[in-house]
Amino acid sequence: MDIRTDSHPITRLEIVDTGRRRRWSESEKIRIVEESLSAPRLASATARRHGISNQLLFAWRKAYREGRLGDEPGFVPAQIVPDLPGTQLESGCPPVEIVSPTGWRVLVSRDCDEQALVRVVRILEGLR
Repeated sequence: MDIRTDSHPITRLEIVDTGRRRRWSESEKIRIVEESLSAPRLASATARRHGISNQLLFAWRKAYREGRLGDEPGFVPAQIVPDLPGTQLESGCPPVEIVSPTGWRVLVSRDCDEQALVRVVRILEGLR
């Protein structure tokens, strides 16, 4: 904090309210992104019209292209089930079952190669 070196007392203090942080629903983001992608509109003009920065609009457009915009994350129901006979994998540990919200299932051993599992999950998510 700066130290005042002059002896003049503060006579007026102004508090500027910059407003609260806006929250955009997924449907609003998609509508704005699709508007910015429609020809012959410019992204900067669309951003100005909706009162958002160009950087935010470009981040939304990137998420839209990658398929990350529109699917709000949520909780996935989990079930704990008893081990079934014959489900032991070669490592001797029971497998871990991964079930996606879209319905695919993967059984992996606990010592599975992490990079291989990531590739499999990305491929399955791309099949939506």
